[in-house]
Amino acid sequence: MNRSVILTCAVTGAGDTTGKNPNVPITPKQIADNCIEAARAGASVAHIHVRDPETGGISHNIDHFREVMERVRESDVDIVMNITGGGGGDWVPDAQDPSRGGLGTDMQTPAERHAPVGELLPELCTLDCGSLNFGDMVYINTADWLREQARMVQAAGVKAELECFDLGHVWFARQLQKEGLLEGDPLFQLCLGIPWGAEADTETMLAMRNKLPENANWAAFGIGRHQMPMVAQAMLLGGHARVGLEDNLYLEKGVMATNGGLVEKASTIIENLGGRIMTPAQTRAALKLVDPKTGKPVEGGDQ
Repeated sequence: MNRSVILTCAVTGAGDTTGKNPNVPITPKQIADNCIEAARAGASVAHIHVRDPETGGISHNIDHFREVMERVRESDVDIVMNITGGGGGDWVPDAQDPSRGGLGTDMQTPAERHAPVGELLPELCTLDCGSLNFGDMVYINTADWLREQARMVQAAGVKAELECFDLGHVWFARQLQKEGLLEGDPLFQLCLGIPWGAEADTETMLAMRNKLPENANWAAFGIGRHQMPMVAQAMLLGGHARVGLEDNLYLEKGVMATNGGLVEKASTIIENLGGRIMTPAQTRAALKLVDPKTGKPVEGGDQ
């Protein structure tokens, strides 16, 4: 059991959720405000995507990421920032010509995916470790693309959070470690409940956890109604946790969530199980992250 929990809040995502919950942030200011809200509620880490301010749809605009980062850094709160590195992998075959991407396809090169990370240098960024059927589309992450992206993350001095949506993704992440493409103790995020990847249940989480390297730090999350049960399960199995409107829109049945409300609910679960949420400073020390104020890695410290 892990009694010192790093709690991530994934504040918006890139899915078609803005019409389903009015609290999902869209503009850079709204996204930054939600990061600040999550920090005040006790979150250790804010994980961010950005959206088109006009449509609420997918955006990869570096200026949007920059505005979010600057607003959060200039605020009166501290929180570890985690920029997505997983954008631009959505493939929907064209109905008439399956060799071409149809409506809903959104693809980027590894360099394009990495651009906001390399320019803005957050403490963390995600690296998705394989392809899968993601609902009705295919989410594409070829092995050579991921190796290229891992090299760029490594050169930037940012720590990769290895997102694993299925057991084979853990296998590939271990291969990246074997090839020397990951710095220090690896950080895994086990992503559960996304159709048609790993299921959100104890057996699946345990199987994935048992395949992690001995020196790994890890967290897990479940989507939708599985979000809070997976917070408790991850803690009980020795891991950290993630909540947020990227993964779940409801605080309880019929009640729309806010990011702050989800953080508070997860915090109560963790505290009732005898744990505590690690502060951003403690998180940087535990994961040996670069301090954004000094530009140097944080070593040791009270966890």
